[in-house]
Amino acid sequence: MDTHDSLAERFEGHRTHLRAVAYRILGSASDADDAVQEAWLRLARSDSSRVENLGGWLTTVVARVSLNMLQSRKTRREDPAGSHLPEEIADSADSAGPEYQAVLADSVGVALLVVLDTLTPAERLAFVLHDMFAMPFEEIAPIVERSPAATRQLASRARRRVQGADTTPDADLTRRREVVQAFLAASREGDLGTLVAVLDPDVVVRADHAMVRTGAQPEVRGADAVAAMFFGRAKAAKVALINGVTGLVWAVGGRPRVVFSFTLTGGKITAIDLIGDPGTLGQLDVVPLLT
Repeated sequence: MDTHDSLAERFEGHRTHLRAVAYRILGSASDADDAVQEAWLRLARSDSSRVENLGGWLTTVVARVSLNMLQSRKTRREDPAGSHLPEEIADSADSAGPEYQAVLADSVGVALLVVLDTLTPAERLAFVLHDMFAMPFEEIAPIVERSPAATRQLASRARRRVQGADTTPDADLTRRREVVQAFLAASREGDLGTLVAVLDPDVVVRADHAMVRTGAQPEVRGADAVAAMFFGRAKAAKVALINGVTGLVWAVGGRPRVVFSFTLTGGKITAIDLIGDPGTLGQLDVVPLLT
C-alpha cells in the first residue's frame, strides 16, 4: 500500500484534471475544489493498492460527488440554476496555477455554462464526461445509474441543446466594444431601430436569481422583445471590462450592483446575462471605461 506522502503525490498529479472535470460539471470553482477535496478524502480512506487505474478511479469519484452536488443544488430553492454561472470569468489567477487557468479557458465560457445549466444533472454529466473528456459511455453509465445506451441518449440530448445554442463569442474585441457601446447608446436614447439592429433575431436575455428577485423576468427572447425591454433604459449603466471582456455595469457608490455580460457572434448580440448576485459580483474584476 502507498504511504500517505506517496499517495498524496500521486493524487496531486491528477488534481488539475479533476478540477477541470468538476468545474465543467458544476460551473463553480469553489464547488469544484470541494468535490476534488472529497475525492482525496475518499482515496485516503481506501485501499489504494486495489486501484489499478488511479486517474480513472478519481475521475469517477469526482463525477459522482459532482453529480450529487448538482442534484442537491437543483433542489434547493435558495440556490437556483444560474447562480454559479459567471464564476468562470470570476475565477482569480491567485486561486489556481496557470495550467488550471488554461484548462478552464480552453473550452468553458459564460455562454457555455449558461447552456449547460439548462440541462438535467444526468445530461450535463454525460455530456461533460463523454464530449469534453472522452470517457466511454460504459464507464459513465454506472455513475448516472443508467444503461450505456440510455447514457448515450442523455449525452445526445445535451449535445443538441449545446449545438443549438450559440456559445462561440465574437473574437473581434474592437468590434465587440463598438457593439456594446452602440447598444448602450441606443438603449439610453430610445433608438429602437439601432437597438434591433445590434441584436440577433434570436437574442436571449437571462437573469440570475438575484435579478429575478428584483422583478426581472428569468428569460426574454427575440430581438423585438429584448429591444422593448431596454428601450429608454440603462441610463446609469457604464461600459466596463468584466474580467477583461467588454460588458456593462451599473454601480452605486463605486460598488457594482448589476453586471451585463454579452455574447456576440458575427457582430450581433446573441445573449445578455444579467448578474446581480452579490457573492458573484464580489469576485468579478470590474473596470469602468471612459466612453
